[in-house]
Amino acid sequence: MSPQPGSPQPGRRARHAVVGTGARAEMFVRALVRDHADTAELVAFADVNQARMDAHNRWLGELGHPPVPTYHADDFTAMLAKERVDVVLVTSVDVTHDGYVVAALEAGCDVVTEKPMTTDAPRCQRILHAVRRTGRRVTVAFNYRYNPLHEQVRRLLAEGAVGEIGSVHFEWLLDVRHGADYFRRWHRDKASSGGLMVHKASHHFDLVNWWLDATPVQVYAAGRLFFYGEPGRRHGYARDYDRAHASPEAADDPFALRLAEHPRLRELYLDAEAADGYHRDRNVFAPGVSIEDDMAVLATYSTGATMTYHLTAYAPWEGYRVMVNGSRGRLELEVTESEFVSPAAAGALKGAALHGDQAATEGGAATLTLRPFWSPPRRIEVDGYTRHGHGGADARMTQVLFGGVPDPLHRAASARDGALALLTGLAANRSFDTGAPVRVADLLTLD
Repeated sequence: MSPQPGSPQPGRRARHAVVGTGARAEMFVRALVRDHADTAELVAFADVNQARMDAHNRWLGELGHPPVPTYHADDFTAMLAKERVDVVLVTSVDVTHDGYVVAALEAGCDVVTEKPMTTDAPRCQRILHAVRRTGRRVTVAFNYRYNPLHEQVRRLLAEGAVGEIGSVHFEWLLDVRHGADYFRRWHRDKASSGGLMVHKASHHFDLVNWWLDATPVQVYAAGRLFFYGEPGRRHGYARDYDRAHASPEAADDPFALRLAEHPRLRELYLDAEAADGYHRDRNVFAPGVSIEDDMAVLATYSTGATMTYHLTAYAPWEGYRVMVNGSRGRLELEVTESEFVSPAAAGALKGAALHGDQAATEGGAATLTLRPFWSPPRRIEVDGYTRHGHGGADARMTQVLFGGVPDPLHRAASARDGALALLTGLAANRSFDTGAPVRVADLLTLD
């Protein structure tokens, strides 16, 4: 008798399938077949676009791995049964997550889903109900929990380094290369992504929940589209084209993504357009943007602590600052991921190769400082931090997800954790619309 999905026999490698074969899937695929092949096995791809699955299968060949079966997304449930899948990796468009997550749970599989877990409260409730009904596990890939800097913040706060926590200030800056990319693709549509409060900031809201060991209670927020979309005309950046490829008007636009110059992006998107018509290189200043690019949040937590948070998606440099104020002092984290965006790199993706050469080094640093009362500040040294792979977090996360590495810090985020991170962003979005504070419990009740 074949083993049931989601329940590999002792000593057998867990069988994984990936649904959604865009760029983010590559990190998980490489981890499965290159780093954790002794404990995990990739057995299938599912997507709405055959060309993208074919690209991933070709890349598997570069890693010395044979191609895996491919399935249209409409045949997702049949794939789970035929390939005897234990764990599903969901890396599809955000608004589609819940459909695949629930179907996988009901088929007896466990799920690892990219953040955000989903995009609205009803979809979130559907996932939570399915987890309770099936007894299966959902893990949300909040890789920032695995960054050594963030792990050290967790340890220090848990040890009482600043005493009782009174407040957190959290500022996140996306530079004009990275920030612009959310306005070229499907993320620009709030119905697909939930906006940056959900798609991007859920990472940050999850960190605060985890660091404080607290849950959000009330959110008040203001946000607007200030820089991208049609406001770009007011600022003098707009060009009259819809997508960059083959558009003469985009030739001198530093915000234009040049897919043809990046072999992997070309294969994954430009060469795959005929299958579904998806354009990865939209004009960031074209009409139709329904998300915000400048957002401010004031949140209160179950412990009584407050958080002020600001996300800017059009900054000249990239990084973040976190300040935690407590009854015994203050903890400060500052990370510079890029000091500036060079003109040559402006139309590329963060970390992408340019014309076969790596983008010029743009600087970067990280400091963690403890400032206790009555004592000089103390610089905290952190081992393991790197400027690659989200501070080294991606590799550390896949070690836990696929390699069975112990997780004493409880970094693996559950469906409930995913819901709590999502709810802060959803409450912020509602506050944008109403201009009033929003109680999280009015959006969704967690058991």
